[in-house]
Amino acid sequence: MGSARTRGRAPQSSRRADRQSWERYVRMALALASRAEGRTSPNPMVGAVVVRRGRVVGRGYHHRAGGPHAEVLALEQAGSAAAGATLILNLEPCCHYGKTPPCTDAIIQARVARVVAGMRDPNPRVDGGGFEALRAAGIEVEVGVLEEACKRFNEEYVHFITTGRPFVILKLAASLDGRIATAKGASKWITGERARRHVHRLRSRVDAVMVGAGTVRADDPSLTVRLDDSPARNPARVVVDSALGISPRAKVFSARAQARVIVATTPRASAKNERRVAATGATVVRVRARRGRVDLAALLARLAKLGITSVLVEGGSELATALWRAQLVDKLMLFLAPCILGGDAVPAFGALEIPTLAQAVRLERAHVHRLDDDVLIEAFPAARRPARARPPRRKGSH
Repeated sequence: MGSARTRGRAPQSSRRADRQSWERYVRMALALASRAEGRTSPNPMVGAVVVRRGRVVGRGYHHRAGGPHAEVLALEQAGSAAAGATLILNLEPCCHYGKTPPCTDAIIQARVARVVAGMRDPNPRVDGGGFEALRAAGIEVEVGVLEEACKRFNEEYVHFITTGRPFVILKLAASLDGRIATAKGASKWITGERARRHVHRLRSRVDAVMVGAGTVRADDPSLTVRLDDSPARNPARVVVDSALGISPRAKVFSARAQARVIVATTPRASAKNERRVAATGATVVRVRARRGRVDLAALLARLAKLGITSVLVEGGSELATALWRAQLVDKLMLFLAPCILGGDAVPAFGALEIPTLAQAVRLERAHVHRLDDDVLIEAFPAARRPARARPPRRKGSH
């Protein structure tokens, strides 16, 4: 027999080995979950693996909202090998009835010995209840493996559940001097083809794409997803038009896509204009005005009630500035092209009324990606004030 000190090292060493092994399998679960990117909203993306004696005997991921959950599919593939095995996934299993039965029931029935999860599910219908049910059944539970990575992976879902507001991604394509269009309004194309493909993938991941009426008039975008290497999944298209003066002949109305068009306006917009826009098949949403413009916080609250959990804002300068001033941007994706447009060109932002450098808008957790000659900077606003919106009642299966 060794000394107490020697005997104490083995469990610690074994624990570290277990942790490293669990991290590897959580990464595998995240990779599986990513296959359903853009198709699970309002539910999170979840992947699961069943491991028995160091060998993966079952894999699964949540393919779409309303479909079987990752845990159930992984256990089904594992079959009898799930008994005594470890189930590893990126998010806490659900413990309530929705569109599918509780995953905790399936886990308990499969006689799994241990469940390892990346993070707790913030959904009030779960929020630790899944772990409690498993522990009550005698199943060992480990939580918090690669927790930050798991939270970032489902950042839209986590934000929506905890704030009741869609996760807002502001996308800007700008020159090196921060201009998004020439003095005459031309903006096609500042960035290269690879950067534009990246934007289309972003569109396919979110629930809605938002632009201002000025962008529709200047660029006449269709706002659809155009990718050659995968089936198109088009998000809802939201146009912010305070006066409802948008032309019903705009491409956003005529482009063929299996996605709704929402036009947000204020009470002052005329009934005649509303009839013209509604005749295109679009949904006109009236929200309160703020300084004569659509109150963007009120609009986001309305979109949340429509089941929209994430919004990609693509333009223009006026909308970007209004969102930034209202502190409604949750993530910035800035595409920088190696060109100069000059001081007479359209700036990415209008006046933000920042009196001193100490009060400048700061960003954190910045990541830089090279896309051929262009550069993508992803970052998050720092020192955000807490959101006050209450989470809406969920209708999803999680």
